[in-house]
Amino acid sequence: MARRYWNINLEEMLEAGVHFGHGTRKWNPRMAPYISAKRKGIHITNLTRTARFLSEACDLVFDAASKRKQFLIVGTKKKAADSVARAAIRARCHYVNKKWLGGMLTNWPTTETRLHKFRDLRTEQKMGRLNRLPKRDAAMLKRQLSRLQTYLGGIKYMTGLPDIVIIVDQQEEYTALRECITLGIPTICLIDTNCDPDLADISIPANDDAIASIRLILNKLVVAICEGRSGYIRNL
Repeated sequence: MARRYWNINLEEMLEAGVHFGHGTRKWNPRMAPYISAKRKGIHITNLTRTARFLSEACDLVFDAASKRKQFLIVGTKKKAADSVARAAIRARCHYVNKKWLGGMLTNWPTTETRLHKFRDLRTEQKMGRLNRLPKRDAAMLKRQLSRLQTYLGGIKYMTGLPDIVIIVDQQEEYTALRECITLGIPTICLIDTNCDPDLADISIPANDDAIASIRLILNKLVVAICEGRSGYIRNL
């Protein structure tokens, strides 16, 4: 896999607060190699290492995108949800930003059945058929459609398991990460100082609580994915 230049700037990361970790009492000792200092009771992440692993992640997604691989971005906490949706839409990726439903990947046949139901209901609504039903039946189906939109709206076009999963906040999305590990799906994970860096295929040490930090990391990955997709198109 060739290394490329992704314009990863340490000053930009400092401004986004990427270096701020959790309190020194709330940390995972396995993160010690990724921590450069302690300041006012907070661990400070080594941004040189962040830049290195972010660059590796960008190389990986670029190569995958150039081969038409499919991506899933997962980040369900409030601080990450909007950034995840925007990044995924921009890069034409699938995403989950509300709640991870257990078995979403490991029990794919059930997820696929829910997606078929979701698509059918959307079609019924677009054609106005729901409005022709008795009010009680229509209301029930509309509630069902709304729930499916909330939890499956970001993966409505997903027809199979993703090739790579990008996870924002390892601890928050631990179930999703374990499902990927079980299925052997490569993962790129944004990890703070309270996480285990050995679980994901590529762990990017960074502040997973600051919106600016999450947005910066996702933006770099999105640029790499978009460039990879463009390269594929040019080679057609």
